[in-house]
Amino acid sequence: MSIDEQIEQLMAEYREQRDRVSDVQRRITDVSSTVTAPRQVVEVTVNGPGEVTAISFPTGAYRRMAPKELADVLVATLAEARATSVAAVARLVSENLPAGGIPAGFLSGGGRVSEVDGGPPMPDLVREYLTNGRPSAG
Repeated sequence: MSIDEQIEQLMAEYREQRDRVSDVQRRITDVSSTVTAPRQVVEVTVNGPGEVTAISFPTGAYRRMAPKELADVLVATLAEARATSVAAVARLVSENLPAGGIPAGFLSGGGRVSEVDGGPPMPDLVREYLTNGRPSAG
């Protein structure tokens, strides 16, 4: 295999890795977790980046609660929904990307592919080709 063919193959592999990372990032934004508090007092939905997307009160149970008690249930339900979303995102990342160096911005859906440990690993031969236009004889 010639050097040009090797470089072309390595570039194709690199592009595939970048596409996979971009796909995972898109899938992170699709994550959604809904948690319902005991007695169906409140239901909270949180997306992959951890933002609250919906709060509902499926029953009238909240009307019989003291404000502090309702606030405590709401905070606990929000925390559980966020934890569920974080776990789903972590599972998605661990199943699809190499371990280590995943920045928080990426996990929340707002980071860039290049932030993931400098992007997918680029072989030295390809880096030299991109920098100099031709690898040195070696």
